[in-house]
Amino acid sequence: MNQCDTIAAIATAMAGSGIGIVRVSGNKSFEIVEKIFRPGKKEKRITEQHAYTMHYGWIMDGEEMIDEVIILLMRGPRSYTSEDTVEIDCHGGVYVTRRILELVIKKGARAAEPGEFTKRAFLNGRIDLSQAEAVMDVIQAKNEYALKSSVNQLCGSVLRLIQKIREQIIYEIAFIESALDDPEHISLDGYPEKLHEKVENLIKKTEELLINADQGKILKEGIKTVIIGKPNAGKSSLLNALTGNERAIVTEIAGTTRDTLEEQIRIRDLILNIVDTAGIRKTEDPVEKIGVDKAKESLKDADLVLYIVDSSTELDENDKEILSLLEGQRVIMLLNKTDLPSVTDAQVMRKIFSGPLVSISAKEESGLDTFADLLEEMFLNGKISYNDEVYLTNVRQRTAMEEAKESLKKVRESIESGMPEDFFSIDLTDAYESLGKILGESMGEDLINEIFSKFCTGK
Repeated sequence: MNQCDTIAAIATAMAGSGIGIVRVSGNKSFEIVEKIFRPGKKEKRITEQHAYTMHYGWIMDGEEMIDEVIILLMRGPRSYTSEDTVEIDCHGGVYVTRRILELVIKKGARAAEPGEFTKRAFLNGRIDLSQAEAVMDVIQAKNEYALKSSVNQLCGSVLRLIQKIREQIIYEIAFIESALDDPEHISLDGYPEKLHEKVENLIKKTEELLINADQGKILKEGIKTVIIGKPNAGKSSLLNALTGNERAIVTEIAGTTRDTLEEQIRIRDLILNIVDTAGIRKTEDPVEKIGVDKAKESLKDADLVLYIVDSSTELDENDKEILSLLEGQRVIMLLNKTDLPSVTDAQVMRKIFSGPLVSISAKEESGLDTFADLLEEMFLNGKISYNDEVYLTNVRQRTAMEEAKESLKKVRESIESGMPEDFFSIDLTDAYESLGKILGESMGEDLINEIFSKFCTGK
């Protein structure tokens, strides 16, 4: 891929709409658009116009008028890509936007690769890699908290924090190297003790960021929520009530659900990635048994478990087995079928379960507001309340932060073991470089290409 090429792509959705945008970026973008643009009134050539101006006119294919448009002119480095950029605002038909793109390519541009505009912004130094990834996070944000976190990262929250930590590390590396080179003038007496305190603070900061990273994952991707319970407890009825449609089959026959059923739903400002599972019970049916095993397996990486209990029936051995599976999990118990005469009420359940409990009727959709209140209290006002904290929102960033933490821990171990100061410098340098990966320093070309390949073509 030649970074000197002028590239072009349709930057809006390929569907009928009020407006479509064809984006052109590169050192020949003004020259190329000038070849196909006829201004609505006599004025200077496009290549002679000032930056940040808009011009009305027509896109022409020879003498044929293709569309009435507005063009926006931006000169580098003050543009999205830091290159000369022209955006053609046309009518939003699929055919007309394609026709204009074909004309731009015919006159000398190249079709952009997925994410190439943002990739150029990164390679040209306008944004770092964490900001580039935030672009896609903003586009994919599903709630207020994910959006705010992504916009903060786009504005440089991660960049500034990582730079601050790296400045502290590089200062210590420089001090150690200077002292080793010039021991007559720079003393290391008492330095290990001072460095130990600084490294402890840095380790604590990386640990805080990693905790926030788990919270950021939930903000961005949603809460993996597993619905579990005995057959006919109302798991599928709950899923249907939450989704607002008949997503799962509901019958009076126990064991209807034989496989996991997945659905993403929004409850107020939270996204739940719900997995409805087969009812857990002892069974000789080989197909149902597979479903029960899948239900147990799905609990392993759940962020939240909704344990559905049928309040119209008594507890049995299956309930005891389910409760044993939930140890160490974040669980909300939903006491279902409150529209029927109660056999197992909240007082009974409190003898064996001390966690959050809500009485509901999935059939009549009662108690769901109380359930939503509990979710907000659990995930928004507690562990994941939105504030100005910095969230690392993808695996790549979290992995790099883990590497930095481990290197800092090695520094601490070397200090406590009385190792020579040059050992400190080696591990501090590793921590510094690991943090640089978050910003996109020392990244291989293949990894850079992989990251930007996940973007849409016009971005």
